[in-house]
Amino acid sequence: MGQLKMGQVYRYSQNKSIDEIEIDDLPNFFHIAGQKGLSLPLLEKGISQVAPVKDPLGEKRYPVIIISSSPHKSGSELNPWHDVYSPDTGYARYFGDAKGPGDPSLAPGNKLLLTEFAKHSSGERSVRETATPMIFFERVNYEGRPKGNIKFHGFGVIERAELVTQYNPKIGYFTNYVFEFAILSLTQEEELFDWAWLNERRNTTLETKATLEHAPQAWKQWLKTGSSEMSKIRRRVAKSSVQGKEPQLPIQGTPEWKCLNEIYDFYTKHGKHRFELLASRVVMSFVNSNGGSYDEGWITRGSGDGGVDFVGKIRVGAGFASTQIIVLGQAKCEKINTPTNGQHIARTIARLKRGWVGAYVTTSYFSEASQLEIIEDEYPLITINGLVLAEQTLKLAREIGYKNVLAYLEDLEIEYPTLLQSRRPEELLLGDGGIPVVANLTHG
Repeated sequence: MGQLKMGQVYRYSQNKSIDEIEIDDLPNFFHIAGQKGLSLPLLEKGISQVAPVKDPLGEKRYPVIIISSSPHKSGSELNPWHDVYSPDTGYARYFGDAKGPGDPSLAPGNKLLLTEFAKHSSGERSVRETATPMIFFERVNYEGRPKGNIKFHGFGVIERAELVTQYNPKIGYFTNYVFEFAILSLTQEEELFDWAWLNERRNTTLETKATLEHAPQAWKQWLKTGSSEMSKIRRRVAKSSVQGKEPQLPIQGTPEWKCLNEIYDFYTKHGKHRFELLASRVVMSFVNSNGGSYDEGWITRGSGDGGVDFVGKIRVGAGFASTQIIVLGQAKCEKINTPTNGQHIARTIARLKRGWVGAYVTTSYFSEASQLEIIEDEYPLITINGLVLAEQTLKLAREIGYKNVLAYLEDLEIEYPTLLQSRRPEELLLGDGGIPVVANLTHG
């Protein structure tokens, strides 16, 4: 029994030994989480709970619910969706376990999380005290080994649950739930999660209130204040804002590197201006995958666009208590190893009106000078470099069901002329404003 470190990869071995400290040069998960006399916490399903216990008052509680994601299965029949972990911004998005037609709330994992969501979203402390903590793992490749390695992404609470429609060529359309989580801070614990807390929650001789000795401070604060002070306890990582070239581009030989080169070659052949539609879709995917709500508008016609290639909007809030923010986008398909031109960035910024946001998508990277100017002048600009472009393009192609990126790009070519418009950006705020997104969801 011990502690898990944020961002650390652990060995989840088949032998499930709790005695070995390390296995295959990685810390042994079961050595940390296992305890003699207790069943082992397992990650055999995407949504796994440790068996419930009853406290001395007869109240039932789940010690912990484990959320684990397998990116290598994304886009497959088993997992046609794409989960998102962003621990540095305190956010996770996870699709539930409905896998075909039928009531998605009856799928075991969805049913469990929906029950917990009612507790996590409660305004009553007494109800929140009955809630189960969530912990997050991602199955990752480690030194060429695709299986048996799990990366710890922290712990948290459920913030939102909503119905979505999924599609898989072999299954067809079906309804599922998507859950959004707040990943809470471990700053006061020096980025270490003490598994002793969860084992105390398994102790049938302890009431739930008596199991908090080893609980993270953020959890204790959440019990007191709920979501009203979430900004104070959500995990936030202060990073150096300026990046060099390497972190902005994929590593050679990776699927992302292949994808980025395919994008550049494709639009060099078909016309670099046609990169605009992919750039628009990537911004939409990036914003929506990180907790935002983005609506695509249109692609501007080539002549006289004044430094704007596409238009969209971000929705904030809901119903009457909501607002919409115009997004002006610039798309630059340029040589991968040459930094993007700062003058193009300036042109985009110059077109922004008060309250608007810019988006700049490049197949290359941003120079340190450009980044410093954006940061120091506090420009409201979403910057998508070559690495993010490749990651989001792969995600989009997988989610829609394409066999490869080129097939996805070919279909965007068909759609491109239908989205060309000569309109004022303000028109996007009038009613629905935008042009319907037409996607070939049945492409194999």
